[in-house]
Formats: sequence, C-alpha cells, structure tokens
Amino acid sequence: MADFSMALNEDQLQLKSWIHEFAVDVMRPAAEEWDEREEFPYPIVQQAAEIGLYSWEFMAEGMLGDPTGLTMPVAIEELFWGDAGIGMAIMGSGLAAAGIAASGTQEQVMEWVPQCYGTPEKLALGAFAASEPDAGSDVGGYRLRAVYNEAKDEWTLNGTKAWITNGGIADIHVVVAVVDPELGTKGHASFIVPPNTKGLSQGQKYKKHGIRASHTAEVVLVDVVVPGSCLLGGKEKLDERLAKVRRGEKSNSQAAMQTFESTRPAVGAQAIGVARAAYEYSLEYAKERHAFGRAIIMNQSIAFMLADMATEIEATRGLIHRAAWLGKNGEFKNAEGSMAKMKAGRVSVWVTERAIQILGGYGYTREYPVERWHRDAKIHDIFEGTEQIQQLVISRAISGLRIE
Repeated sequence: MADFSMALNEDQLQLKSWIHEFAVDVMRPAAEEWDEREEFPYPIVQQAAEIGLYSWEFMAEGMLGDPTGLTMPVAIEELFWGDAGIGMAIMGSGLAAAGIAASGTQEQVMEWVPQCYGTPEKLALGAFAASEPDAGSDVGGYRLRAVYNEAKDEWTLNGTKAWITNGGIADIHVVVAVVDPELGTKGHASFIVPPNTKGLSQGQKYKKHGIRASHTAEVVLVDVVVPGSCLLGGKEKLDERLAKVRRGEKSNSQAAMQTFESTRPAVGAQAIGVARAAYEYSLEYAKERHAFGRAIIMNQSIAFMLADMATEIEATRGLIHRAAWLGKNGEFKNAEGSMAKMKAGRVSVWVTERAIQILGGYGYTREYPVERWHRDAKIHDIFEGTEQIQQLVISRAISGLRIE
C-alpha cells in the first residue's frame, strides 16, 4: 500500500502539463462553439485520440498503473478546467469502461474496453446505461428487464434508459438490467450490448442547461438479444450471487453502485476543474478591472470573496485526492468518496456563482465564459448521485444505521 501524499510524482506533473497544454490550445478556443451547437465534438475528441488522450491505454494506465490513485483526478481536473462539456465528451466512454472493469471478467475487460474507444483512425464511443425515466437516484426502481433463454444461452433486454452520456450514438452500451425483480437492487446485472445490435435505438436527446457538448439521450431497447457471453461476470458468478441473496447472505454491491463508487472522486475532480477555471478567470479580471480609480481587487469585498474561493478549492482538492487514494489503496470507511463528490459539487456551484458576481453584469453575458462555467458546474450536484443521495450515503456510513 502506498503512503498517502498530496505531492505529485514526476510522471503526474508531466501529465498535468501535457493535458493543460491541450486544454489551452484545443479545448478553450472551441468551447463556446460546441456549447452553442449542443453537439458531440467529434473533431476535438479526434484530436484527443490522435495524441493518445482519448484511448483505452490512457485510461488503463491512469486507473490500473497508478498506486497513488491520483493520476486520473489530476488529469480530469485539467480537462474540465479546459471545458466541462468537451471534457465530458472525452471522458464519457470511461464510465462504460469502468462499468466493464467493475463487473466483468478479465477476458471481457480485454475484449470490450478497447472497443469503447476504437482507434485514432476509427473513433468509437462507450455508454453506461443505468438511470431510467422514473428511477435515477432510486436504483431499486429500475424496470428494464433481462430474461435468460437457457436453451440458446441468450438474454433478451427490454426497457428504456434515461440521461445516458453517449446514449444511442455509442458503439458499446453497458446496460444495467433487472434479472430477478423479487430481489430488488440485489437482482441487477450488467450486460454488454455490442455495436449494431438490433433493437437498440436512441430516444429523445436532452437539451441541457450545461455540459452541452456532451451528448445525453434516452436509450430504448426493444427485444434486444445478446449472447450469454455479454453478461458481465458470467452466468455462474451471477447465479452464485443471487443464490446467496435468496439465502439471506451478504453479496457484492449491485451493478450500478459498483461503478458509481469507483468514479465519485473523479466526478469531484471534474467539478473542481470547473471551479478553478472560474476562480482563476475572476482573479485576473479583478486585477485588471478598475472602478472608482483603482483595481476592484483592492476592495475587501472582492478580495475576500477570492480568498474564500481559493480556500474552498484547495480544501476540496484535498478531499478528492484522499478519496481517490483510499479507493486505490484501502477502502472507504466513512463514505469519503461521497464526501468528496458532494463537497466538490457544492463548491463548484458556489465558486462559479461568485465569479459571476465579481464580473457583475459582464459575468451574466455570454461574452464572458463564467456564465457557461456556472451552467456546467450545476450538474455535479446531480449526476452520479445527487447531493442528497451523497448525504444519505454519508449519514449511513457514519452512523451505522439504515437512515431513510
């Protein structure tokens, strides 16, 4: 087990600089255009693929080859400092990859994770489909069914998923389905839906408040048939887990929650990247903007806001990095992953709102980027577990009680 340290090693510092350069040169100049277009930024993701930033090798090295757990939070913070919508477009396939890694066998990981990214010559996308129209935070409310045909060793999936990043346009969909409704959240399993599978289609595409360059849509599955080999973890493992649940024994966490737990520090890093962008911009603005004969930063009302913004960002980054390290080297004891994600979402929304306040009327216009950052920040209070769900997870962890 590596000792926890906030100090970044030489490789991480070089990675941070490399991604920051891509964010400055490629992402920032394109951010406004793709926010307005509300389309997936294929040309930008293509450029990321050409330099190896959008690739399964990059994700594997960052997630598996790093004993500190800090490489991915560092990388993600820089990407989302560049732009949250484009950052999500680059990182969105990673959620599918994480879902495969969390539940799949080694053979399934090696077969399917590379197909979530494709190659620089032929780009591919992955999507992780968990939420449903009537069940977001309530994973026990999932209704999409998977029914097994033992004679053919096939599964048939029917239902609709909602709010899915890359939904419908992805090449690989990882779908969480109900295999035994009587077992509630313990009766779920994850399935790979391969490219061009008959019966899978995109439903409505959502017009969003923020992260508009990220494609978000419904995924509709009608009599989608996948071979038994597409059940993540395999049938034998699933049968053993379900049998334990029926006997009243403890089993592993449900499929969706396994993925969410592993990615919450990363979501916190996304949020803090947006917050840092807004803080740095408003700091420079306050130094340059003059009113009443002096730079506005010379007023305590402005300077103290910036002091609080800097302090909250630094404190939150500490929570994120510690949670990422715990996830890699030990285990969460008091829901530290949820703490980091909840705090980061709150701080990002607050910091970006303060940035608008510092810029005044200019901050409220699209001529300046802080209003976009404020719109982008809010999603971090909502997806991968709302702020209130994080509070529930934390309160249960610290009390040992089943708080409802």
